[in-house]
Amino acid sequence: MAVYDLEEQEQISELKAWWAQYGTLVTTIAMIAALASVGWQGWQWYQNRNAAEAGALYFAVQQAAEQQDAQKARDAAGRLIGEYSGTAYAQLGALLSAGVQFGSGDLDNARAQLEWAADKGKDAALRDLARLRLATVLLQKGELDAALARLQTAPTATYAARFADLRGDVLAAQGKAAEARAAYQAAIEALASAGDQATTLREVVRVKLESLEG
Repeated sequence: MAVYDLEEQEQISELKAWWAQYGTLVTTIAMIAALASVGWQGWQWYQNRNAAEAGALYFAVQQAAEQQDAQKARDAAGRLIGEYSGTAYAQLGALLSAGVQFGSGDLDNARAQLEWAADKGKDAALRDLARLRLATVLLQKGELDAALARLQTAPTATYAARFADLRGDVLAAQGKAAEARAAYQAAIEALASAGDQATTLREVVRVKLESLEG
């Protein structure tokens, strides 16, 4: 029993010595881990709250779009961009609202929201879609060089045909028939592997090409 007590005392002494040397470090690491856990949980809560609030604003944009209420759509999208610019909802809201503004003839506000979505949006595919729609607005406004500039950077494969088609429209409006034909031909080639769902667009582009050739 005395031997057991002696061994126990030695172990306790070793533990005390170890704790004296490393105790502060262990306590610090434990505190950092606890704070990190609390911080992560707080960040998750903040992110979830932001996503919920951004989702509610996007729903407001959707409702305004259904009612063709350009003012409400613009206000809700503006709040999304101003307060939740890091979310996908902001980009989607800007695109949706811009469509409403375009439909109401307000090309300046449509342009402003599309420029934000094209230049500042987080999602690359949505940036391409915003560039495509922005170029359409610029074409409508007669700003042909600016429209072409927005179409210069190659998009993802999903939008390649639409970019080429719109580039053809802009070039045709500039009177550059040969370049427009090349753009339309590129659009048709990009649509060749798109299947039946692209049939209508393919025929529209072919008509444009034939009209230039005629």
